[in-house]
Amino acid sequence: MIIPRILIAGTRSGCGKTTAVCALLALLRERNVRVSALKCGPDYIDPLFHRAALGVPSANLDPFFCSDFLLRATLGAHAGGDIAVIEGVMGYYDGTGADGTDNSTWTVARAVSAPTVLVVDGRGASTSLLAVIEGFAGFVPDSGVRGVLFSGMTPGTYKSVASLVRRRFGDRLLPLGYIPRLPDECLFASRRLGLVTPEDLPDIAARLRNLADACRDTLDVDGILALARAAPELVFDAPPVPKLPPVTLAVAYDAAFRFIYGDTLRLLRSMGAEIRFFSPLADEPVPADAAGLLLPGGYPELHADTLERNRRARHSVRDAVRSGMPTVAECGGFQYLGASLDGHRMCGVLPHESRDAGRLVRFGYVTLTAKTPGLFGETGITLPAHEFHYYDSTDPGGGFTARKVSGKTWDCAVYTDTLYAGYPHLYLPASVPAAESFLKKCLDYKENSLC
Repeated sequence: MIIPRILIAGTRSGCGKTTAVCALLALLRERNVRVSALKCGPDYIDPLFHRAALGVPSANLDPFFCSDFLLRATLGAHAGGDIAVIEGVMGYYDGTGADGTDNSTWTVARAVSAPTVLVVDGRGASTSLLAVIEGFAGFVPDSGVRGVLFSGMTPGTYKSVASLVRRRFGDRLLPLGYIPRLPDECLFASRRLGLVTPEDLPDIAARLRNLADACRDTLDVDGILALARAAPELVFDAPPVPKLPPVTLAVAYDAAFRFIYGDTLRLLRSMGAEIRFFSPLADEPVPADAAGLLLPGGYPELHADTLERNRRARHSVRDAVRSGMPTVAECGGFQYLGASLDGHRMCGVLPHESRDAGRLVRFGYVTLTAKTPGLFGETGITLPAHEFHYYDSTDPGGGFTARKVSGKTWDCAVYTDTLYAGYPHLYLPASVPAAESFLKKCLDYKENSLC
């Protein structure tokens, strides 16, 4: 399948990748180019910015969760337009494993054969930037780096550095423009888990317009499109998905609970689930026809007072879980099921209390191994997962053993025949049998409780 595609990578976190990607997406939309967006790694927030720029959902390409086969299939499923723009994570080669490059942005670029444009922070340097570029382009024989964008650069410096890049690299690696030094009205604020979400910026549309205006004459959009169109054919097959009878799933989704992978919802829909969203922040109860419940992560700590006041929503969730409704509660959703969050009363289904630990807690990729049978299947099933949180609870659970790539282990998650509740976030397309087990438990609940 011919899929024009480009991967925008960075030398490190904070070098300007997301700004460059949002500017590019906005400028492509101006030209009526049909564009799709994807994000490397387990990030939830950057895809929200892609959606704000595009008006369509984004998707994740995570090599820890997905085989090369599934990465290509995911890209193929989402890349139905004129170009797919993939945003990297951290530095291009930052990953795991013995040499540190496993599960990196470079891993994704290689798996999906995407030409890579490297974003380099251009502040306070000129000729020295070529050493950075050459180091990244030559670090491995198949680096895939075919272009460079500079951030925070002045027009005069870019003209000089671009000339040096052309002279040194010729057609092997092209200068494709720069992000100028931007005024505040073009910038996106950050908080501890990364950028604030677009919904937290009431002027996000104006910021994106300002960003496009600032970069219209500095980004080589034509050059980026040409590079994307030179990508080789992508060969993939859609993975098989079991089909089950229809069942309704209630999914909490609002400013407090929105960290859920779009591909998880798409998988569940393709298997027979109807997704019904509800908002605990709006004091909405679990939909009456729901036979399963998803409580995603997010920022419930920013809304703890409102969540406490909204007794109808809290009691509805409490009653649903206590009735045996199959429930998946991740990170912030797990905290919502507890007794309290920063001293504010939550659902009280579980006895733990959650508070700010003041530091990252149990951060990174993990493989979960079930210690007992439960919602996702038999003892010993394994699930790839990810943790990234500053909060901790008095009892994070013990139904799974979590193992990092380094070999470090710990116990986590409350796990029963009808409940998964813990800090690790799950990507169910990587664990289709677990998703099937969950939906079958929902169908059992529907038959026994709703009919």
